[in-house]
Amino acid sequence: MLIGYARVSTVEQNADLQHRALNAAGAEKVYTDQGVSGSRASRPELDKCLDQLRSGDTLVVWRLDRLARSLRNLLDLVELLSQRGVHLRSLTESIDTSSASGRLVLSVFGALAEFERELIRERTAAGLEAARARGARIGRPAAVTRDQLAQARTLVAGGHRVGDVAKTLGVGRSTLYRALRDAA
Repeated sequence: MLIGYARVSTVEQNADLQHRALNAAGAEKVYTDQGVSGSRASRPELDKCLDQLRSGDTLVVWRLDRLARSLRNLLDLVELLSQRGVHLRSLTESIDTSSASGRLVLSVFGALAEFERELIRERTAAGLEAARARGARIGRPAAVTRDQLAQARTLVAGGHRVGDVAKTLGVGRSTLYRALRDAA
């Protein structure tokens, strides 16, 4: 059985183009999410559609971006469908996982997505290393500034309790103790 899925992101848009294409492709039933962003993990009609799919069925979409919010999400969804014996067919991209060539194309997509994730990870690590080499502080800003630390030292040396000084500076007592310890 061919089951279609369509999605438009806003209520002002309509899914007529997708419906015509899915019906022309032979979809017997079409589930449509209207005004639902692709970034949402759970989409009511997609969830219903996935519940209805049985082994041997084919999920048909107009374009892959109507189905998944990212390549990783798409590959996870295809894996889920595959485990259930369900195929995926995208009309615009001419991908059909019921054929060897369709599975190959999705495998290449998966390899490219993994490659892209690795490149991003490497670029991020290189950027952080370069920032450290320039002397940049990485991470959260210090809770106690140098001026506050100097003021705290003066007050604590003058006999004020650390808890009272911390309250005055608007930081926690343990934070001030840590700052005083690290500065010593």
